[in-house]
Amino acid sequence: MKVILRETIEPLGIIGSEVEVKKGFARNYLIPRGKAVFATPQNRNILAQEKAKVDLQIAKEQATAEEMAKKLEGIVCKITAKVAEEGRLYGSVTTREIFDALTAQNIQLEKRMILLKEPIKEIGSFKVPIRIYKGIKPEITVTVEAA
Repeated sequence: MKVILRETIEPLGIIGSEVEVKKGFARNYLIPRGKAVFATPQNRNILAQEKAKVDLQIAKEQATAEEMAKKLEGIVCKITAKVAEEGRLYGSVTTREIFDALTAQNIQLEKRMILLKEPIKEIGSFKVPIRIYKGIKPEITVTVEAA
């Protein structure tokens, strides 16, 4: 089912784009919450008339994301964990621990923005990308230390 997005939804697309989604997702989530409308000729015409507003909204979102990326670029996130003799952790450092450490530093993110490929299982410094907006992924430094 084709829908037109009324706001930017990260996995789907940006505001004003026409995307293909499953019927249940469109009918039960996107359309009732006002996040999308059916892709009909009438809605396409309305969107074409509102194109200037949409372009302005995209520019604002991108400017905000770039500003936030500059703030995040130099961030160092320190996490302490219990360590075995060989320098390996007893557990692992996941996105949850990184999210909690960033929140303690008054950095407001969503947990799903942290792009940790696999949990960190040893001591050291690691670069972790943060997805803020489409194409904008600054990296923070996560330092894991022995407790």
